Amino acid sequence: MNLDGKVALITGAARGIGAEIAKYLASLGAKIALVDILESEMKAKVAEISASGGTAECFICDVTDWDSVQRTVKDIVEKFGGLDILINNAGITRDNLVLRLTPTDWDIVLSVNLKGAFLLTKAAVRPMMKKKYGKIVNISSVIGLFGNPAQANYASSKAGLIGLTKSVAKEFAAKGIRCNAVAPGYIETEMTTNLPQKAIDQFLLSTPLGYSGKPKDVAAVVAFLCSSESDYITGEVIRVDGGMAM
Repeated sequence: MNLDGKVALITGAARGIGAEIAKYLASLGAKIALVDILESEMKAKVAEISASGGTAECFICDVTDWDSVQRTVKDIVEKFGGLDILINNAGITRDNLVLRLTPTDWDIVLSVNLKGAFLLTKAAVRPMMKKKYGKIVNISSVIGLFGNPAQANYASSKAGLIGLTKSVAKEFAAKGIRCNAVAPGYIETEMTTNLPQKAIDQFLLSTPLGYSGKPKDVAAVVAFLCSSESDYITGEVIRVDGGMAM
């Protein structure tokens, strides 16, 4: 797989899966625009990519704010001369049982995880259409496929991403833009390691391979979906879950 000259925008790129995707795509030759609100952590990732011979810049952006998103995409296009790849990875959790889940915690999770992906997609497809080629990858979750207690907001946002993926794939196929989703299972990140041990044990018991995944496992599949090797794939959801959702 070769991404030489491609420009990739990755949200939630300061840590976890997003940071690993950024490093992986940079290793394949892509110019990376890291997008997050965690400036110091993004700068550290930019330095790491640069030290490995890659090209990267960081951009502060609130993915829930349309003006912020438009400005960020405009800055990235001006900086790198275009936009070829969008990875909608930004995501948060605010877990609680439905009876205890506040409307505020519902709204913020849906806003970051789902509305953010919609806004970035809306802004990114314009420069992609000019080239009549683009790749969009939405990071969903197996929780969006089968739900999970105390995660109604998170599950709804990730299920919504799958619907968004399929709609965007159909709308923009004629423009040469492919849109796919990746649904990770239990992956070792800052977000998942903060889960209660009981929940972690349950995830592992539900995983036929019997062990947790690494961010690089997800990044490798994302890289494939960003490359020309996957040009005949669109509207698909690929699970990276050790068989959990089988």
